[in-house]
Amino acid sequence: MRKAWFVLLLCLLAVMPALAQDTTETPLDVSDADLEPWTCPEGFEGQTLSVFNWSTYVAEDTISNFEELCGVTVIYDVYESNEAMLARLRQGNPGYDILVPTDYVVEIMIQEELIQPIDLSKIPNFRHVAENLIDTPYDPGNQYSVPYQWGTLGIGYNQTVVGYELKSWKDLFEYEGPVAWLEDPRAMIDIGLMMLGEQPPATDPEMVFAARDALLENGGNVVAIAQDDGQALLERGDVHATIEYSGDIFQIMDSCECDDFVYVIPEEGANLWTDNLVIASGAPNPELAHVFIDYILDPRVSADIANYTAYGSPNQTAIDLGYIDEELLNNPAIYPSEEISERLYFSAILPPEVDQAYADAWDEVKILLRR
Repeated sequence: MRKAWFVLLLCLLAVMPALAQDTTETPLDVSDADLEPWTCPEGFEGQTLSVFNWSTYVAEDTISNFEELCGVTVIYDVYESNEAMLARLRQGNPGYDILVPTDYVVEIMIQEELIQPIDLSKIPNFRHVAENLIDTPYDPGNQYSVPYQWGTLGIGYNQTVVGYELKSWKDLFEYEGPVAWLEDPRAMIDIGLMMLGEQPPATDPEMVFAARDALLENGGNVVAIAQDDGQALLERGDVHATIEYSGDIFQIMDSCECDDFVYVIPEEGANLWTDNLVIASGAPNPELAHVFIDYILDPRVSADIANYTAYGSPNQTAIDLGYIDEELLNNPAIYPSEEISERLYFSAILPPEVDQAYADAWDEVKILLRR
């Protein structure tokens, strides 16, 4: 059932932009004129909301606009990996209201009671979410989460410096110039598996350690293992190529006003993920957290975020009404074509012994590469 849903999701994500071009109305029969500007419910003035999110993952005015509209203060902290976020929460919630875990991590957090149920009746803008991103296997009925953004993990590189196309993980590993890897055990071990011709994720520890060996054999050109800031290393010229999230590379492509940088989904395959808004267990202000989620799902707000971060938007209304930049919608590296979607895969929750093997194997890679 889980695999069938993922296959269906891949196909539907591939045609989302095309569906938007074929209709002038959303599935809700909503026009731009029908959408009133988002307003904050009364009674929250002077309150505080604490958000723990990935870095570079909102538009420049997303948080300040919410503060102004509601008369509240937002404490905004960032993390660079799901593992870092989980480690923080497992020690006890230090006071966060909103978290933004990736798909399979939502399931882990439900099992470990790190997040609390969401009341969708308090989030009227949930109706704008694309149907293919609702009622997922990792959270049936959206009892705990709503989709925020989605994207892929691939290769960003400076084509001017490299001098030729990097089309695959093999090309990246064979390139002799300086490169950066991503500080993410799941992502990196899975890349090692693909180098061996295996489909991620690993099903037993033996596969994990074989992938570790593949990474070690191909790590001679690694000068940095980046905490989700490989794009900054690439932009500065510290590395010629990096393993990074799609939107992070597109952000520097946009800011540099140059043609140097390229993002590619490798031929062997790549991880497709969805990040989600959840409310932490023990959240100090769960009511304001619901209001914040509703604000984020406003089509214009969602579009502003997607246009700034260059990640895929789950907001079908924003797509249908043309709020998403056409250049982004037509870019198959952001909204993959059906052909590209066939080589994407989703992460899944792992048996404890396999999950531990991922962590141990990745630690060994970092130690032996001394990065």
